[in-house]
Amino acid sequence: MSPKEDEERGKVVLEREYVIPLRKVYEVPRTKRASRAIRLLREIIERHVKAEEVIISPEVNKYIWSRGREKPPRRVAVKVKKYEDNTAVVELLK
Repeated sequence: MSPKEDEERGKVVLEREYVIPLRKVYEVPRTKRASRAIRLLREIIERHVKAEEVIISPEVNKYIWSRGREKPPRRVAVKVKKYEDNTAVVELLK
């Protein structure tokens, strides 16, 4: 995320790191697993940081889709930043 976008959102209120298990994703049909993983990630972040809007960075999206639609990773480590305007930004933990 660029510094300009950081300024528009306001200051960071909360910053946390999570390892999110995606094992539930493997219960849905094969062709829907990666898209379900994105939805599951969004739901978990909304629940944990009480954010109205969750923005998933392209790096996280690329990581989940890296092995294709049928075999997303079993877990993903992310860093979450919550801003004053009640949005959360999800970035890949390095």
